[in-house]
Amino acid sequence: MFKKMSLALLGSACTFIAGANSASAFDNSVPNDPPAVLYQPQVPPAPVRVASNANMGGGFIEFLFGDGPGRGPAYAPQQPVYQQQPGYYDQRRLPPMGEPQVQGAIQQEAIDPRQRQFDPKFEKQLVDYSGKESAGTIVVDTPNKFLYLVEGNGRAMRYGIGVGRPGFTWSGVKSITAKREWPDWTPPAEMIARRPDLPRHMEGGPENPLGARAMYLGSTLYRIHGSNEPWTIGTNVSSGCIRMRNEDVIDLYGRVNVGTRVVVM
Repeated sequence: MFKKMSLALLGSACTFIAGANSASAFDNSVPNDPPAVLYQPQVPPAPVRVASNANMGGGFIEFLFGDGPGRGPAYAPQQPVYQQQPGYYDQRRLPPMGEPQVQGAIQQEAIDPRQRQFDPKFEKQLVDYSGKESAGTIVVDTPNKFLYLVEGNGRAMRYGIGVGRPGFTWSGVKSITAKREWPDWTPPAEMIARRPDLPRHMEGGPENPLGARAMYLGSTLYRIHGSNEPWTIGTNVSSGCIRMRNEDVIDLYGRVNVGTRVVVM
């Protein structure tokens, strides 16, 4: 009789364990943010028990239903173990960016962007130029992140630039209406509305977002200016201004005058 009961209970226990295993199926897709957390239940090995109550038949029956002295329940499933998996992005606190160089405080980058290698193609260099603009004109190639100062005879001085991020790019023809060395920066009201945490005024200097030089374009709020974040050159990062490395904007500043025509594409 006990043998039959043991077989029946063994069948019920196997059904219970199989159901538990099927319920442990999980979706192992890995989202980028936050880091993936995989559900991995840990099933303990079946304990070996010795009968302590003859009325229960001992052996497997007591293992299922019996409580030994001071041992607690005979069968207590353990809680599932959650294992934190390595993140695909490191969250790092970065210096201000984007307004014109102030952006969200936390960026998700595979590496710290300040350690990014500067692409040699964005170095200042004399290149061939086949455009229609006359010598002395500044041409801003927004999609390719280049600024050209046309020299004539099919040549132009080319610089790498950072341009407006999505929603802040623009095109048109302007002229340089003012030039400033180590300019102060006063964020406009529109920028303050978007970023109330910005300073209301910042004196010129190495920490100023406008960098070493600024050339103001027409009656707009846009400028060609320097940057204390050279790793942003070649990216869409600003609120519409055209940014250059400080050494490049100093070079351009010395080559152009107020009234210079600027074509932004």
